[in-house]
Amino acid sequence: MSLLLSGALTWVLVRDVALQGAQDELDRTVISDAALVRHLECLNPVGVATNAGPAACRQADATFFSDRIASLAGADRLILLNRLRQIVFDSGGATVGQAITIQASKRIAGVAEATPFFDGQAYLAAAVAIAPARDPLGAAYVVVARAQSSVAAAAAGELVPRLLAAGGAALVVALVLVLVVSRSVSRPVTKLAAAAEDIAAGNYSRRVGIRGPDEIGLLGASFDRMAEAVEKARRVQRDFLANVSHELKTPLTSLIGFSQALIDGSLKTEGEQHRAAQIVHEESERVLRMAQELLDLARVEAGTMSMHITTVDLAAQLEQELEIVRPRAGSRELTLASEIPPELPPVAADPERLHQVIGNLLDNAVKYAPTGTAVRIAAMGAGPTVELVISNATGDHRPDPERMFERFYRADASRSAAAGGVGLGLAISRELVTAMRGRLWADSDGDGNLRLHLALPAAPRQAPARDVSAPAAVPR
Repeated sequence: MSLLLSGALTWVLVRDVALQGAQDELDRTVISDAALVRHLECLNPVGVATNAGPAACRQADATFFSDRIASLAGADRLILLNRLRQIVFDSGGATVGQAITIQASKRIAGVAEATPFFDGQAYLAAAVAIAPARDPLGAAYVVVARAQSSVAAAAAGELVPRLLAAGGAALVVALVLVLVVSRSVSRPVTKLAAAAEDIAAGNYSRRVGIRGPDEIGLLGASFDRMAEAVEKARRVQRDFLANVSHELKTPLTSLIGFSQALIDGSLKTEGEQHRAAQIVHEESERVLRMAQELLDLARVEAGTMSMHITTVDLAAQLEQELEIVRPRAGSRELTLASEIPPELPPVAADPERLHQVIGNLLDNAVKYAPTGTAVRIAAMGAGPTVELVISNATGDHRPDPERMFERFYRADASRSAAAGGVGLGLAISRELVTAMRGRLWADSDGDGNLRLHLALPAAPRQAPARDVSAPAAVPR
């Protein structure tokens, strides 16, 4: 298609150039033909000057004059026009009496140009004025005309072989380029298809390694990132299943052991039986709590729960949460130090979800802070957000701030199990905070204390409540 369009455009340009060249040639030819016509107007002996005056020129007979100038036409058409620019003589045929419109040439002085139609064909024409009084036919203009079709045919005769040669060469080059480009495209695409099949078969470590600034290179880089994400998701899934199995194994083992002891009567005293029943009850609650947390975490991540976002007085919420956690902190000889400014702005959040999140953060600090240390709570307004920071010492088992929000992560697994946690509270809290358009992250200060940061969007005190698609309440 490109070759055809290029050939057509080339033909149009060459034809226009050929027509312009033919017009220029006619402009030059008509000047010499006009001089010959003026010479043939007289019956002077040979050798008399053609510019002789009326007294030296004896006018030729009209019929004889017509016969003589017919021989001047040659390949072009010789035409004579009267003052009304009507044809009085035409070497090409019976067009006498037809009027021709002529215009002065912009290139050669004294020459006029025209584009007449004879017998349905377009012609190029050039005209020069002569003295009608001296002409046997009373002609005022000498016109030389040439058919545009003959000019186009001559141009085509020269152009077509060259176009065919150029088109053939271009076609060969295009075929070579197509082969090279197709191979450069098909190879990486085939490699991508094979890698996709490997990943579909379970080989999640497969990478293609295709790089480059073009679309194929970008596709290869995107494919490798996708494969890494799939491999990571698969690894997280395996770890999740392993952690769930491990977390369920311990309480189920206790349930089976103590229930079997109660059944077979190996526990003789009433105190032993009561203790066994208590352990069965506690472990059953632990299994139920973990199952509920797993279910709620799945619903949170799926975004199938709703939230009631409204204005929440964060300062009052913090005071309430501190009163709830204070007895547990006192039992571990922990000091709760709070710095809550009275002018703390309200936040846009779901009250119950915020209660859930803050309770999880304080519960985490009270559980894992070393005995006799302090848990510090500070809040501040920072422009469009309000930030809450809870910090505590970490002791020998320092958690990794980058992994704290992973499912089942625990810096000290044995101590966490004794405290009744399974490592899902912070993971759920982060999902809840994200659903409330906030941020939850962790870091360490210069003294090695763990800091949990909660940032929520500030809200006007009278902000209207709104429902958004987000997680629902999750029990701690």
